[in-house]
Amino acid sequence: MKVALVHDWLTGMRGGEKCLEVLCELFPEAPLHTLLYKKGTVSETVSRMKIETSFIQKLPFALNHYQKYLPLFPTAIEQFDLTEYDLVISSSHCVAKGVITQPETCHICYCYTPMRYAWEMYYTYFNKNNISPLVRWSIPFFMNYLRTWDEKSADRVDYFGAISENVRRRIQKHYRREAEVIYPPADIDYFSLSKDAGDYFLVTSALVPYKKIDLAVLAFNQLNLPLLIIGEGAEKSRLKKLAGGSIKFLDWQNPSELKKYYSGCKALIFPGEEDFGIVPVEAQACGKPVIAFGKGGVTESVKGVYPDQELTLDHTGIFFYPQTKEALMDAVRRFESTRFDPEHIRANTIRFDRKIFKEKIKEFIERKLQEHGSNKKQTKT
Repeated sequence: MKVALVHDWLTGMRGGEKCLEVLCELFPEAPLHTLLYKKGTVSETVSRMKIETSFIQKLPFALNHYQKYLPLFPTAIEQFDLTEYDLVISSSHCVAKGVITQPETCHICYCYTPMRYAWEMYYTYFNKNNISPLVRWSIPFFMNYLRTWDEKSADRVDYFGAISENVRRRIQKHYRREAEVIYPPADIDYFSLSKDAGDYFLVTSALVPYKKIDLAVLAFNQLNLPLLIIGEGAEKSRLKKLAGGSIKFLDWQNPSELKKYYSGCKALIFPGEEDFGIVPVEAQACGKPVIAFGKGGVTESVKGVYPDQELTLDHTGIFFYPQTKEALMDAVRRFESTRFDPEHIRANTIRFDRKIFKEKIKEFIERKLQEHGSNKKQTKT
């Protein structure tokens, strides 16, 4: 059986790439198709695959500013010739699921989210504060086309897997398709339990608008409590200008340094709405509670208590709601007068262990392949 993998782009080792890494381990001989590949940014497991890139790779400044070529992504992904493959597995949060396959090919998509900027986060990505008037005028026309393409190309997928119940509902809403939830992996064994009480709160995140890091900055300015923000992104300079003396910034850290910062913090602050969110799982693996906006995938990975609920020993974090500075401040104050059990918090993460993900995704692929084969036989009959 000939197998091909498809991933949107390879420019870093974030949550999606950690899922892809497991797929590469399961299918080490499969070619990996992607819009573009920035060498030195992914793990050895991924980088030693036979990587095939699209014409986006050769466009000016694409490696650092590939997002500006978004209008070309659907065309680029459709140029990959996958006619010879029996099984195609797309790892998709943008256009990877839109590859064209043969009728007899089994196409399985592990979906991180339907395209955020085309659907529920359109107004977050494209608002008057972060785009020019000319771009703001033209964007609606292009996004209308992109939504149509995104919805129609979902029909090219035979079977969907989703990273969370939250994403499963979005797939059903936007694509009218069913999906099976398989939680993404975290390397739980890499992180160790810390009983250090910590002397700072931690944010580790891409610094982009939908992550709502400005909410944390404004809240901790007023609380005057120490907050460490680790990350890079277009919002960094603006956030630094907003931040008071109790807030410090660091660039992205390597895994060993990040583990130290997890272990030394009081709690993780997670103010945005995420599809799932590996960071809260990693923080909990170190025994650290999470203070998060109570919506989205984090409600599946953190056993949180909402403002109107009583906190018990079963909880591993505190949810704030609505998504306001005041609600976050109230949650932090509640945290300061609460005790959590680090061992219990870590125990909550075992269900997301990398080994479990590998077993579940392998079983899912094998089961859907068998189902696809049975459907082909019935069609012939």
